[in-house]
Amino acid sequence: MKALVQRVTKASVSVAGETTGEIGAGLVVLLGVAKEDDEADARYLVEKIANLRIFAEDENRFNRSALDIGADVLVVSQFTLYADTRKGRRPDFNQAAGPEVAKRLYDNTVQLFRGIGLTVATGTFQEHMLVSLENDGPVTLMLDSADRQRPRRGSTSSP
Repeated sequence: MKALVQRVTKASVSVAGETTGEIGAGLVVLLGVAKEDDEADARYLVEKIANLRIFAEDENRFNRSALDIGADVLVVSQFTLYADTRKGRRPDFNQAAGPEVAKRLYDNTVQLFRGIGLTVATGTFQEHMLVSLENDGPVTLMLDSADRQRPRRGSTSSP
């Protein structure tokens, strides 16, 4: 799974002119699901996102997490995070999960955020949405659940 995380002062999402989700200060999470993803990927991303120290404290340093400050979270399904643009001019979305798998993992991710006590708003899965946000900082981070299986640069692993 991939998550594009943006720290915001406020954000909302609407479908056909109706607001489906709205938050104050917190995080917008654009969430993409790949074919091979499962619940372990969702758990990894939720834990990582909720605990990222990307909110400033008094000294204006990144020392507080979404959990620390009780941030709101707006989760929006975003299959285009799995676009392959290496060849041609039209993005290829073959690595994105199909709608049934993606919806199940999207819903699971939302429930995991709620389960740790964060207030969560959502878009509407498989609908054309308009997302409005006021990026704070700006702070924008890309997370990929596949990273948990990759060694860090410079680290050594024993056979």
